Amino acid sequence: QVQLVESGGGLVQAGGSLRLSCAASGRTISDYAMGWFRQAPGKGREFVAANRWGDGRTYYVDSVKGRFTISRDNAKNTVYLQMNNLKPEDTAVYYCAANSWGSGYERYSAYDYWGQGTQVTVSS
Repeated sequence: QVQLVESGGGLVQAGGSLRLSCAASGRTISDYAMGWFRQAPGKGREFVAANRWGDGRTYYVDSVKGRFTISRDNAKNTVYLQMNNLKPEDTAVYYCAANSWGSGYERYSAYDYWGQGTQVTVSS
């Protein structure tokens, strides 16, 4: 069992930056691929980024490539999402998730554990 707790959300102006953190407990994140998803009001949960264990390969949805960076610190058992040049369309609740399957990183159903989410609001 893995418990995930996100933090770092907030209100920021367009063009600004935020760094989200996801602190894990229960098991080490080095056993999992870790992902970030987001859900805007009235929309489904969307894949944002993932970081594979082992070689650390990263995956991003096209809309955030070049602006967002996912990283992990296995020693702190924490995953991060650095978000730069934020846009109003990035406004959503952001969720951290853990994937033990080693594949399907863009699929919601491929993740075993989820955090409670943190709100990110970008004003224009």
